[in-house]
Amino acid sequence: MSRRGALALSVSAATVAALLGASSSVASAAQPADPPRAAGSAVAAAEARTARSFAASLADPAWRAQVRSAALSSHDVDLAALTARSTTSAGRALASQVAAADRRIATAKGLDKSIGSLLRLRLGTQAMAGRLRPGTLPLVAAAITDDQAATLTAYDAQGRGHALNTRVAPRQAVYVVDIDVAKAAAAGMKLVSRALDAAGVASDTITRATPAVPARTGAARPADAGGYWATKMDAVYLNDDEEPWPLGDAEIYSLVSGFGQDGNVRVDSVDMPYLDNDHHTYYPGQLVINWSNFKYNALDLVMMESDSGTNYQQLAIALADALLTITDNGAYQPLVDAILNAIPSAWYSNDDDYVDSWYTITEQESGTIHGARGNGWMTIEPYWVSAL
Repeated sequence: MSRRGALALSVSAATVAALLGASSSVASAAQPADPPRAAGSAVAAAEARTARSFAASLADPAWRAQVRSAALSSHDVDLAALTARSTTSAGRALASQVAAADRRIATAKGLDKSIGSLLRLRLGTQAMAGRLRPGTLPLVAAAITDDQAATLTAYDAQGRGHALNTRVAPRQAVYVVDIDVAKAAAAGMKLVSRALDAAGVASDTITRATPAVPARTGAARPADAGGYWATKMDAVYLNDDEEPWPLGDAEIYSLVSGFGQDGNVRVDSVDMPYLDNDHHTYYPGQLVINWSNFKYNALDLVMMESDSGTNYQQLAIALADALLTITDNGAYQPLVDAILNAIPSAWYSNDDDYVDSWYTITEQESGTIHGARGNGWMTIEPYWVSAL
């Protein structure tokens, strides 16, 4: 199964879990379905309104051809850019609506409006490209907000709603209106780090990089003080990245947490924008832990799959409230209970899906380690990162 543009970050295992077809598969509804407002989600409502309007706009042949060309040439099409540069009246008429929806989504996610466009358009699956022939009138659906849902509503150019099976992709072409979760999550985790720092919980975002100097397992710490030990992920594999076809590629992130050098809880995040699909081995060669940030020789790592509804301001507040109550007792301790108790139960539905967790990873640990859930594995090794 394909998953949305991947993204991964690192924090405490407990921390993460807490944080957070055939023509017969398309059945016309008797009446046009209203845009979904599941759990009062402003993101879902904005996506659904945009999908319905976009479907109606495809009645214009010239605009439909322009959209088709864009969808076949790019996996994700920036809707703001597409409508702004349109030479058709139908495309230009959508521009202001898309811009307004982008602003509503940014606000709902607790992000600054300077983030720019978030709405994207893509084909539901890669196989649909062959069915998107000239003159074809595709359906348009909004990405589902509940990944346990059995159906989603797609709209045709006449405004009629059609129920699609979320587990079996239809044989006809379907455009999916979604947000750029990778872009939103990257901005959101930076926001969370800043908010945690401001609240007194140390936090950092580690960008993807390959260290220059490898260290051998069990090697002594180099005398050169201008560097640090890190854990590098050489390979990673997931059995199930927790996403049905309407949601596309996965946005995986991990959270690594423990006690900082000052004895207070800290949370670091690691950007992993490549982990798109399950049942596929990736070889990122990526740092996932900077041990100089932590006091003890044991940390937990939890992987999550990020969905579109997360409000990062609320996430930062919930994490800070939970973590600031935990004190250093002189040894490694799990942070799961406090975090799980702090996170609203609604966040467990689709905002973030638990993928797997790795407990008590140590500084010099090397080799393949399997997740506690049995849903994935990763191969790691210690690395000494030297200062330039």
